[in-house]
Amino acid sequence: MKIKDGYIIREVAGSNIVVPIGDEQMSFGGIMTLNPVGAFIWKLLENGATKDELVDAVLKEYEIDRDTASSDIDKYIAKLREKNIIED
Repeated sequence: MKIKDGYIIREVAGSNIVVPIGDEQMSFGGIMTLNPVGAFIWKLLENGATKDELVDAVLKEYEIDRDTASSDIDKYIAKLREKNIIED
């Protein structure tokens, strides 16, 4: 999975904000703020991480069990797909 071209994150006043660039500005329609875990996963997705790689990275970085991490990542990816920000 990978973040589509046309989206970047920027830190603004301590918050991680998804910023559409180029043609994506017209279709994005809003703002998306990421918490620190969301920004961590986003950065992995920028490099084309698999679901297993995401889960393993989150387990190394945060104190969480595998089932919860996997479930939370599924929900996050679903939101990115809903906004058409991610490609497989």
